[in-house]
Amino acid sequence: MGKFLLWAVIILAVLFVSRVLSHQKAHARQAAARRQAADAKAASEAMVRCAHCRIYLPRSEAYQSQGKTWCSAEHARLGLGQ
Repeated sequence: MGKFLLWAVIILAVLFVSRVLSHQKAHARQAAARRQAADAKAASEAMVRCAHCRIYLPRSEAYQSQGKTWCSAEHARLGLGQ
């Protein structure tokens, strides 16, 4: 009877340790996924549309003139001439 109780305690201890470890791994994976999602959101940039040719481009590459967005200086010149 003593051996049975010893083995039962050992098996329960192993199951407990494995459950704690899997919980820690899942928590670490969720934290990494949240960090990655935050990094991706921070790296994304707003897209704007050229008022002349209607293509989309990143806001950092666009030309702004008189409240409108242009993809190039040439399109800004052509659009403002209308």
